[in-house]
Amino acid sequence: MIAEKSRKSKSISIGMIIGEHMAKKRKEVVIDDQWDVTALYPSLEDWEKDFSELTKNRTEKGYWPHLFNYQGKIRQDSGTFNSLLDAVLAIKRRLDKLYTYTHLRHDEDVANEIYKEAYDKISFLYHDFQNETSWVQPEILQLPEETLDIYLKDAKLESHHIYLKKLLALKPHTLSADKERLLFLAGKALQAPQKTFEAFENADLKFGMIENEKGEQVELTHGSYGLYLQSKDRTLRKNAVFGLHRRFQEFENTVSELFNGQIQKDIFEAKARNYSSSLHAALTPHQIDPKVYDNLIETVRKSLPVLHRYVSLRKRLLGYEKLHFYDLYVSLVPTFEKHYSYSEAVQLILEAVKPLGNEYCQILETGLGEKRWVDRYENARKRSGAYSSGCYDSLPYILMNYNGTLRDVMTLAHEAGHSVHSHYSNQCQLFQYSNYPIFVAEVASTFNEELLFGHLMKSAKTSEERCYLLNQKIDDIRATLFRQTQFAEFELVTHTLAEKGVPLTAASLKKIYRKLNEEYYGPDLVIDPEIEVEFLRIPHFYNSFYVYQYATGISAANALVKRLRKEGDKARKEYLKFLSSGSSKYPLELLEIAGVNMRESAPIQTLIDHFSELVNEFEDEFLTCV
Repeated sequence: MIAEKSRKSKSISIGMIIGEHMAKKRKEVVIDDQWDVTALYPSLEDWEKDFSELTKNRTEKGYWPHLFNYQGKIRQDSGTFNSLLDAVLAIKRRLDKLYTYTHLRHDEDVANEIYKEAYDKISFLYHDFQNETSWVQPEILQLPEETLDIYLKDAKLESHHIYLKKLLALKPHTLSADKERLLFLAGKALQAPQKTFEAFENADLKFGMIENEKGEQVELTHGSYGLYLQSKDRTLRKNAVFGLHRRFQEFENTVSELFNGQIQKDIFEAKARNYSSSLHAALTPHQIDPKVYDNLIETVRKSLPVLHRYVSLRKRLLGYEKLHFYDLYVSLVPTFEKHYSYSEAVQLILEAVKPLGNEYCQILETGLGEKRWVDRYENARKRSGAYSSGCYDSLPYILMNYNGTLRDVMTLAHEAGHSVHSHYSNQCQLFQYSNYPIFVAEVASTFNEELLFGHLMKSAKTSEERCYLLNQKIDDIRATLFRQTQFAEFELVTHTLAEKGVPLTAASLKKIYRKLNEEYYGPDLVIDPEIEVEFLRIPHFYNSFYVYQYATGISAANALVKRLRKEGDKARKEYLKFLSSGSSKYPLELLEIAGVNMRESAPIQTLIDHFSELVNEFEDEFLTCV
């Protein structure tokens, strides 16, 4: 049992949870509630020493002049070629460790200038590394085919064979060394939209105070926003949604230009590398056919009547004359409220993942507890949301803003899935193949969520609790499959228009976003003007063509959990093999190891059918709750 030192298990309201956590400064957070970043470096001074050691040989050529000694010589023999690749990987591994430390420290308090400066230093150094090695890939691809064939068969280069095969697939989109260098030199400037948005959203933008139904003033923050959306207090929900989005409305022209700048960056890079589109540029490195993206949108769009039916049911059960966006997240089981302490959440997750075996459970138990993977609670100026992050030489860290709701428990299970995936990949793969591709990243996380939901349903003691859980699961699928596909379509539409030379203004972007909301949610949801600007606050839009993978990930995970329940040990072993495979294969091939084919629409349609079945089950169960 993991000790809970900073929170006691008790029945508690959302308002009490927020009041207890939100005002804490970073220095007030107890150690056991923080991730153990000292496992990377004991202090910033130690980080500085490592940084200085890595950069001490700088000359006019750059920070790592010895790399240039290989230029023009890699065709001589496999030993020289192998030495170059090993040298590049050794530097990258150290950079990853330096970067991970500062990005974690920076996210603890995004306004802390000391760590922000360190974060900027390593970010710039990472860019310099990319610049100084920008000649490597083009020079490899300029090798004669007979030389490459020899290298691909050479035992000395065995650890690099997968890299070489993947690199050859990118040959049509790799430029000459001088052009590659120009692209890297432009990299810092091209990061401006993303970095500006992050600083604006996390550090500069404040939402102030809002009123609840009693007329009381409560603070609106990124962390409290999600809680307010789940509150039974409709006035609070409405004021939270309007208060947050009206702040973005005040800057809609500025942030629209940032969003447009990100799109123009994508178009520039796609054209520079001779891709047919920005989407093609994003998917090709992982050998994902754009048809996979199109297939997701097409399959979901055909099934939108299923979502419309749920929206209509939600409106009817809530008894509202009009249903608004701020009514989409509140529980339809208003009399059921449950708070989970962090330790209770951990125990629930550990029980849920038992079908994955003792080793998996032990890794997770120590990670969520004594090894302190997790930064648990919100503090002032901490980065919002949740994620799993780390490097080959670090723990697989988890950022949380835990408040004790069921959704927080699900989020912890989700991020824990990422982290154990990273643990297995790091343990079983060489450094260069340890970082699993983005396309499969959401599978392990949503897999854990599905296991947890099944465990909670089996453990539910009342019809009311089962209704509550069904409601939450339905809304999770809605948010992950339907909502993320809507985001994916918005990205595709806006990029396609920009590629055709159509100007993207705040007004035109709002119009596109409103239309998609109307089509996805149907006639029973009122689209308030504030929701037209929701796209302005979505951080993932600065990591283009990422969000669709939430939808494909949950579809694959749902299929794999069903397989685990049906086939048992065989499915478990193949799933753990998938978790251990890193990037040793292309993503679609990795999923085939686990037993699912994402080239087909079947996994997506199966999840949609599951969503429909859950809605039916909820509607029937609800009759016994009221």
